Amino acid sequence: MAITLILLVLFVPAVTSKGSHSLSLHATYIKGNTLFPEYSYTLMLDDVVLGLFNSKTWTYVPRGNTTDEDNVIDPQHLHTVSKNMYDDFVERWIVMDGGNLTGSLQVHQKMVLCELLNNDKPGQMMTRSASKGLTTDELCYLDGKFYYQGTSYVTQQELEPYLELSKFFHENVYYPACINTLKNYLKKRGNQVNRKVKPRFKLIQKAKLDGESRVSCLATGFYPRHINLTLFRDGQPVSDHEITGGDLLPNDDGTYQMRKSLEISRADTHTYTCSVTHLSLDNKLDIYLEFDHSEPFKSLIPSVLIVLALVLVFGTGLIIYKCRRRRAVIASIKNDYSSACTSEENMDAAS
Repeated sequence: MAITLILLVLFVPAVTSKGSHSLSLHATYIKGNTLFPEYSYTLMLDDVVLGLFNSKTWTYVPRGNTTDEDNVIDPQHLHTVSKNMYDDFVERWIVMDGGNLTGSLQVHQKMVLCELLNNDKPGQMMTRSASKGLTTDELCYLDGKFYYQGTSYVTQQELEPYLELSKFFHENVYYPACINTLKNYLKKRGNQVNRKVKPRFKLIQKAKLDGESRVSCLATGFYPRHINLTLFRDGQPVSDHEITGGDLLPNDDGTYQMRKSLEISRADTHTYTCSVTHLSLDNKLDIYLEFDHSEPFKSLIPSVLIVLALVLVFGTGLIIYKCRRRRAVIASIKNDYSSACTSEENMDAAS
């Protein structure tokens, strides 16, 4: 279960403000018996993976490098950041777990992110740490001010010098280097992350076999990932507690999809619409409901045909069997009768 969590957290795109861009590093430290490297991280521009690192080779491997993108990263700076994060992981493991292994995996994670707003103004820088699947602390740097919150695993006296050191590195090393690297990467891969792909969408009602219906608003194939889907009933937004779904899911081609659904009765006479807003669309679009009457019966048709075919085959076989059986009985009777007649004729001839 822990391994699955690791993979999910590593590759979840960093969430930033609408229209902005982010450079983020997602790191994982594992102690215990596992096939995964002890220390690894993924560098991402928005939701695009730029490179991978693992402690088995202790090297950073660019991904999707088609130009001179390697020049964007300062190797010495990347090594410094990587080493500092690794040392922090080791320290956390010693403090929180006592440096001991109890047979289960000990997992610590960290995400470092800086943001560039849509007006090309530097935004926030955030460092978030997690252990055993739970967030432990978060440090945010914005407009020259620091904000910290978390469940401290050390005393306040021990925490203060750690925070002072973190603030110093964020303000003087991490933040300026991250923003500069982010700007340079946008020059290299701007077309890739700034592309706009319009969503394909529909609002459809499907009848179910239990007599109920499901109204679903589906948008797929869009990029970037920011999208707003809102279901309306008679012009009023449907309450969130009535809606299922709404998760942003990736497609194989690098685009995204989202679905929101609502269960209603078959006799529902309300009017339903779905409102869609996305960066690729000039205006908000309203989609009107389409009713698919045949949907629940489509799945029944093949089953019914199969049953009818089996009945037909079985019935035909039974009829053929009975006919052949009857013919065999009649033939047997004729043979017995013929044999009896022959015996009588032989007896008469002998007398």
